[in-house]
Amino acid sequence: MAYLPQRHPQSSFVAVRGLQYHLHTWGDASLATPAHPPLVLLHGWMDVGASFQFVVDALAAAEGFERWVIAPDWRGFGLTATPGADTYWFPDYLGDLDALLDTLTGAAGWAGPLDLLGHSMGGNVAMSYAGVRPARIRRLVNLEGFGMPETRPQQAPKRLAQWLDELKTPPALRSYDSLQAVAERLLKNNPLLTPDKAAWLAPHWSRRRGDGRWHILGDPAHKRANPVLYRKDEALETWKLITAPMLWVEGDLTDTTQWWGHRYPRSDFDARLAVVPNVQRARLAPCGHMLHHDQPEALAAQLQRFLS
Repeated sequence: MAYLPQRHPQSSFVAVRGLQYHLHTWGDASLATPAHPPLVLLHGWMDVGASFQFVVDALAAAEGFERWVIAPDWRGFGLTATPGADTYWFPDYLGDLDALLDTLTGAAGWAGPLDLLGHSMGGNVAMSYAGVRPARIRRLVNLEGFGMPETRPQQAPKRLAQWLDELKTPPALRSYDSLQAVAERLLKNNPLLTPDKAAWLAPHWSRRRGDGRWHILGDPAHKRANPVLYRKDEALETWKLITAPMLWVEGDLTDTTQWWGHRYPRSDFDARLAVVPNVQRARLAPCGHMLHHDQPEALAAQLQRFLS
């Protein structure tokens, strides 16, 4: 049986920078107060906003009341439109977030700061946004948004050549013959995910198309190499400007060497995080990279303490 949500989200679309952006929202603006402002949740790469359902339920149980929570699907993910571009540029996520918050808070008449949480790629966006729009963020939460390995200018020609080569071959994502197959894929990706949660996520993570198969709701163009190198020094200059108290949360089973080998040692990340003025840390166990799936109750307890 699929997971049964305790707080049922509303699905809606808003225009953001020429794209129809899809949102999952729990509650509405009437729930926002200075002590409990809007909470915006930013998902990671190859994920969707609905992915936060489990922690939203757990947070409501922990806090004992409802809060206005907003979880968008990033451009090219979930039900948000794809821009039709060859490549996704990181500044576009910042531009989308800024415009989305303008739209939502303007319509609601909310003029105060809000709470911002991001997971993985979304955590990186949240860090940059909190640095360039510090007055807009009351509390900041980063769920394993490590950033990327440091690059050198000498890598630029090879990266550009790789990008040009990849443009010649249309990328593709695997499709599945049933929702059960999608759920099994989710379970294979994350052994800590329970079958009921996988069954609930599968129809949010995929859609059935005219060929009768279930396709992942992610633009295959996300798989292309980015021709712009990640510039660590520039990122850190932004992190230094964060004024909101920040909570860093990680899983005890996360092994970053699986992604980057030894190109990005943990000591490097700890040094980066040290430039943020006010940081609290938490570690969840047993827990991997998908913290909001693996330990929603434990994560909600940390959020309840920090956000209050």
